[in-house]
Amino acid sequence: MLTSPLKGSRPGRYGIVGSGWRTGFFFRLARAMPERFAVTGVVTRSADRGREVEREWGVSTFRSVDELVAADRPDFVIVSVPWDVAPDVTGELVALGIPVLSETPPAPNAAGLRRLWSEVGDSGLVQVAEQNPLLPSHAAQLALIRAGVLGEVTSVQLSSTHLYHAVAVIRRLLGVGLASATVEARKYVAPLVDPMARDGWSGDTEPKDATTTLATMDFGGGRMGLYDFTDNQWHNPLRSNRIVIRGSRGELVDEKVVRLADPATVLESRLVRRQTGLDLNLEGFALDHLSHDGTVLYRNPFPGERLADEDISIGALLAGMTAWCHGEGEPPYPLAEASQDHLIALAIEESAGTGQPVVAGREPWSS
Repeated sequence: MLTSPLKGSRPGRYGIVGSGWRTGFFFRLARAMPERFAVTGVVTRSADRGREVEREWGVSTFRSVDELVAADRPDFVIVSVPWDVAPDVTGELVALGIPVLSETPPAPNAAGLRRLWSEVGDSGLVQVAEQNPLLPSHAAQLALIRAGVLGEVTSVQLSSTHLYHAVAVIRRLLGVGLASATVEARKYVAPLVDPMARDGWSGDTEPKDATTTLATMDFGGGRMGLYDFTDNQWHNPLRSNRIVIRGSRGELVDEKVVRLADPATVLESRLVRRQTGLDLNLEGFALDHLSHDGTVLYRNPFPGERLADEDISIGALLAGMTAWCHGEGEPPYPLAEASQDHLIALAIEESAGTGQPVVAGREPWSS
């Protein structure tokens, strides 16, 4: 079973560089669970934006990293700024000896990844904010794999999120580490109604061209990943999320598990989610656990909190980062892992554009 992140004796204290949409997750979690998380301050691009953040979230804001760290030194700093700026900010923080949790991806392209690694890779201070493998469903799937239910896992087919996020999930479930990958990808355009975006329902019922990208990743040794993503799939309710995990003794398709029990018996079962607060349940609306055949695979590390799965996974990442900074846990998602995920994602884009296979090979961070 997946163990919950340690609460520890002290809350995680983090600063934030940037004040865009994504930073709202880090603010909300600190507000919801002050015994676990606290925001020490935020670096914004201007004093006017700083005043807006101060009014909305009640935190101090600064114009520079130096000011943020000098005012109240945090356990770590979240870098949530555009791709082209993130490596410079990360370098500033590493120079100050501050652990970094950088938003994805940590650099815009392969050259940027290599340059960032050459500058800060040896510091051991940089983690990356990739929460998708920590989603309750994926964490439960990983626990099922590690229990040996499916045998040796050789294939993961994922259709839910895009590029480096999807690659992170596929690599984690396959257990391929930093192995090279040969990528082949294609893009297809077809009409699709797109009634919802990040800001909510649009009311638009007119089909428009949407691009679907399909890609295979060959990691060698019979291990492969299949990537399938359609524009705005995160928000469009007309496109479902799907996962297929295939192993030597069975497979998982979404929640359904098929496996060989003995030489003459194939069993079918399901991953079961226990969600409280439904119908006449009075425990409060929250995820409790995910189980399989009576065995709990995953427990919500924040029991009783009314959190969406995305918030739970980001909270688990922050808890892991806190434990690591306090010397109480393993690094949650090192720069090397994130760099490999983005390198493969770049290979998907390149192959889709050229129609030719692209190899994401060994890099300085691969060792």
